Amino acid sequence: MQESQNIEWKEIWKDEYLKWICGFANANGGRIFIGKNDEGEIIGLKNSKKLLEDLPNKIQNHLGILCDVILHENGEKQYIEIIVRPYEVPISYQGKYYYRTGSTKQELKGHALNEFLLKKAGKTWDDIIEPKAKFEDIDLKAIETFKKSAFQSKRMTYIKNEENINVILDNLLLLENNQLKRAAVLLFGKNPNRFYINAFIKIGRFGKTSDELLFQEIVEGNIFELADKTLDILDKKFLIAKISYEGLHRVEKWEYPYKAIREAIINAIVHRDYMGAPIQISVYDDKIIIWNEGSLPDNLTIEDLKSQHSSRPHNPILASAFFKGGLIEAWGRGTIKIINECKNAGLPEPIIENVFGGIQVTLFKNQLDKTKLIELGLNNRQIKTIEYLKENFKITNSEYQKLNSVSKATATRDLTELFDKYKLITKKGETGIGTYYELKGFKKGS
Repeated sequence: MQESQNIEWKEIWKDEYLKWICGFANANGGRIFIGKNDEGEIIGLKNSKKLLEDLPNKIQNHLGILCDVILHENGEKQYIEIIVRPYEVPISYQGKYYYRTGSTKQELKGHALNEFLLKKAGKTWDDIIEPKAKFEDIDLKAIETFKKSAFQSKRMTYIKNEENINVILDNLLLLENNQLKRAAVLLFGKNPNRFYINAFIKIGRFGKTSDELLFQEIVEGNIFELADKTLDILDKKFLIAKISYEGLHRVEKWEYPYKAIREAIINAIVHRDYMGAPIQISVYDDKIIIWNEGSLPDNLTIEDLKSQHSSRPHNPILASAFFKGGLIEAWGRGTIKIINECKNAGLPEPIIENVFGGIQVTLFKNQLDKTKLIELGLNNRQIKTIEYLKENFKITNSEYQKLNSVSKATATRDLTELFDKYKLITKKGETGIGTYYELKGFKKGS
């Protein structure tokens, strides 16, 4: 047995360990062993029988909870096990709330404490009444826009002929005791920023580094229309569209898959922490980064986002309205859609990570089109090889020789440049005959 998120080893009892018990009770429960050292070895207790009598009373008197306190014997050594069950109600110790996360105990304060208390009460931030909001703060045009979308999505077909605003808001779970919830203000408010100062999206165009900000835009408005507003500004001011023709028709294609960016923005809107920083979109020459403040639900990892997973939105009232309005196609598939859209466009797999207290999605531009490769300085053989790798995914030195009708020395020099100088390929396999090369960032099936 190892010390972990649910297990603590202590050599002796100290009353400050009541904080650990409090943290376990507020999280997923756990066990504390008294009489074990940091390696989990039993060192024994001199006062085990007294602790067996005192600890249940201490825990109940200070925390108001019941725990199993068990005496164990190992030869002549005795140690105590305290089994802490998770509690649905918040547990405090001397007026403070503690929470077990990972292998550490944290005191909850400020916004983290508010979120914790809401969760224990079965509420989420977007489900709380906004006492300052009046019905005059609701934009009726935004309601009409939602009605059209909800009817077209066939998820609220009856809404087409509904004229009573109260009925519409109530059906979307946006009212409580005839008062507007926070979600109502965000979804349909005339000016959500008047209530929540950071309820906007910030877009920046950067040069080579994040220190080189070239220009920026702020996108404001109700969040049901915020994604489309943001996409429109990205299209007009930040992203370059490639122009082609299909017959007589002019076709403009984005540098990135439109659906992937739209999904990433909607995910950020639905899952963000609205008491934190605004959503930030950073546009570079070779990538676009979309960041929102907030954390993943317990027991959900970044890796889980890359495959089918349960949907536990940070703001479920907002998520429900987005689904009924046709902005979300299926819960729990947003990140999968982003990844698949990029793969289908022949782009590297996006990077999804937890950074700076939030979730960040990075989409990469196609750096492997022929025009870009010529600009980089690749010779014709190397360009031909990149095109070959897009279809065949790997190449050996001998295959390079045959593909380009060159000597081994030339093949080695060209491949070394692609690997060391241009950093477009990765070297795989054992040295010598087992070595082969793949496109960096590309995976089979992309």
